[in-house]
Amino acid sequence: MAFARWDPFRDLITIQQQLERLASSGPQGWAPAVDLCETDTAFILTAELPGLSREQIRIEIADGRLTLQGRRDARVSCQQYHQVERGHGEFCRTFALPQAVDAEHIAADLADGVLTITVPKGPATGPRRVSVS
Repeated sequence: MAFARWDPFRDLITIQQQLERLASSGPQGWAPAVDLCETDTAFILTAELPGLSREQIRIEIADGRLTLQGRRDARVSCQQYHQVERGHGEFCRTFALPQAVDAEHIAADLADGVLTITVPKGPATGPRRVSVS
């Protein structure tokens, strides 16, 4: 019989991540997978958004918070689903940035279903909507 070492903190972190995803989900219960990292000069957010066009994505920044919104429609209309694993409908994710950013120079690029948003660090500026290239 093999024993596995129980790590209660690992279980708590897993539960916290699941609750955060549930709380940040839109009305259809869908939230894209997102990574947010920091470099010396910027914050970089990458989100998996396969099947979305640039026009279906909205990015806004205000009060030190970056908001990513969008909508993915179901590709096939069905009378009855037997299994649904791909999220569809609206989503909205908001991320608090730990320091002031330069909102005028934020860049967003969508390539191969992955959205990359680069948020340079800098002096605080007013609210802004970012266009996706």
